[in-house]
Amino acid sequence: MFQRKNLSNDRVRVLVNGIHAKSGGGVTYLRNILPLLAKDEALELHLFLHREQRDLFGGVGEKVQVHILEYSNSLFLDVLWEQFVLPIHAKFLSVDVTFSPANFGPLLAPRPIIMLRNSLTVAGHEARPIKRLYWKGVTLMTALSLLTCKRAIAVSNYAMRTLTFGMGSRLDNKVAIVHHGVQEAFHPPIGGQRQEFLLFVSDIYVQKNLHTLISALSLVRESLPNCKLKLAGRAIDKSYLNEVKETVKSAKLETAVEFLGEKTTEELVELYQSCALFVFPSTVETFGNPLVEAMACGTPIASSNCAAMPEILGNAARYFNPLDAKDMCETITYLLKNKNAQKELIINSLKRAKSFSWYQTAKKTAEVIKSVAPSRSLKFDGDHHSLKVWRKSGD
Repeated sequence: MFQRKNLSNDRVRVLVNGIHAKSGGGVTYLRNILPLLAKDEALELHLFLHREQRDLFGGVGEKVQVHILEYSNSLFLDVLWEQFVLPIHAKFLSVDVTFSPANFGPLLAPRPIIMLRNSLTVAGHEARPIKRLYWKGVTLMTALSLLTCKRAIAVSNYAMRTLTFGMGSRLDNKVAIVHHGVQEAFHPPIGGQRQEFLLFVSDIYVQKNLHTLISALSLVRESLPNCKLKLAGRAIDKSYLNEVKETVKSAKLETAVEFLGEKTTEELVELYQSCALFVFPSTVETFGNPLVEAMACGTPIASSNCAAMPEILGNAARYFNPLDAKDMCETITYLLKNKNAQKELIINSLKRAKSFSWYQTAKKTAEVIKSVAPSRSLKFDGDHHSLKVWRKSGD
């Protein structure tokens, strides 16, 4: 599995539980923050992944020690390994802090920190019994992790309000709000004209509300018949993707809607820079990395007026009711026809994007990690297998 190493005696040893980061925002977060956290000489990072995640994290840097877990990939075994096996690895490595960038993590691991990032209101959008059961399990584990963790990081004020089960005011000292950042690769275009297509970027789930966007597109094309839509993102919920495709077919929009699938960073930058408008119809979102990416590319944005979107976008978007296809259509049509409104949003987007930085995200995250680390002095007796740890009383 892995070998025990001669570990530094003056650094905070952190187990990063990455087994939940399989797509979307979770992968983006770890890819960007781990190399920056690794630059902090006070931290020693140990990233734990399932073997099928190996290719997702090839560029996290030499300073991050990666440990690959070998077990059959299933939801049940994920939970089993996380709750019972990871704490054993943590003890073997003499870990100081366990950081799980997900709603929940191993309850028995040393000094756990969790990240409140997955909205639980998704369950309200689900009619499928197995999916509703899944979200009930996530809700239970989130509550238990929130009660037992040393600290929690919320990715937005909205996430803190909705994921603390009404205890937000009593958890002020426990929960830190730390926004995600944006890569420097996302930047405004140098010259060139935008094309007449709408862009949506995100992994595809039911809460992304693409069926309403398709209905809105049908209305938009009544006055702008050349308007098309490109959807970029991995289809995590394949049954919902099939529903969306059926909606496209029923609306006779097969030639107007293009499913691009998962795209590279370079391809996404080109899409953000060339689209006429970025549209984000999601009904449930605690942050929304594509929002910041679009702003950094100076892209005009039309967005839902709910969840975390107004907090993240501010005046960098024109908003609509995500459950009202007509309102969505009117917002999109107004922006497509109004060049001055587009220019204003471009200016606001670029200004707003400067508020988001992975460097600041890493700095604030490191502060949270250090705040729960034990005060200790470490001493080696000559053999690293007999590492002795002295901690203050009460730790």
